[in-house]
Amino acid sequence: MEPRLFDAHCHLDLMAHPDAVADEATALGLGLFDCGVDPHDFASAHGRAHRPPTVIKGIGLHPWWLADGRCGPAEVNLLCEVAAQERYIGEVGLDFSARFAGSELLQIQALNRLCDTLVQHPLAGRVISIHAVRSAGTVLDILESHGLLTPRPDSPAIIFHWFSGTSNEFVRARSAGCYFSVNERMLATKRGREYARQIPLDRLLLETDAPAKPQADVSAQQLIASLNSVSRRIAELKNCAEESAESTVLGNSHSILGFN
Repeated sequence: MEPRLFDAHCHLDLMAHPDAVADEATALGLGLFDCGVDPHDFASAHGRAHRPPTVIKGIGLHPWWLADGRCGPAEVNLLCEVAAQERYIGEVGLDFSARFAGSELLQIQALNRLCDTLVQHPLAGRVISIHAVRSAGTVLDILESHGLLTPRPDSPAIIFHWFSGTSNEFVRARSAGCYFSVNERMLATKRGREYARQIPLDRLLLETDAPAKPQADVSAQQLIASLNSVSRRIAELKNCAEESAESTVLGNSHSILGFN
């Protein structure tokens, strides 16, 4: 069954009851892009075989895990090894927040390694969900230097998740044809609302980034309520019919995430 709603960025492995959420989501017509934070979670056989087909699992290495030492060179190697054969990549990226000062070079090296791997092992329909906090310009530089922003049949769909960069970085990402996944917390800020208003509707996706805290007790019903709230707000910001916005955004999800 094709999903009737899609969460383009969440973290099942960080929820208290991931398998229950996955099953409930499928029963309710909710598709999920389950973004990984540690490549060991993806590489492990446990959990993957039991996930329904409407739950897409991404291989990821969150920059927080790299910056604070929870992951290191072995995990970067594993990320690249697995990502070479996978369509769905995420969550990856950079975070140059003050609390991660001193880890910038390590993060950049890891993202460059990953991009090298993706260029050497191209796959049609690849999708990358990217974290870019105070670093969107650097992320765009790295993607551009590897040719990953150049329109080609095998170019990946680049999704900036919860975009919070500068207005110049936003314009640059938008001009490059990137997608943006928007959540309630992004819309809670004036800048986030303005970015959401300016994102072309055919480049917009909905997300929850759930859970807000590790091991939180989250339900698929809660995810749906959050996504519907974002969808309504998007329609208001764009001054368009909610049904029209919903249809276009769902079409984007189906198209780039492989539910055509």
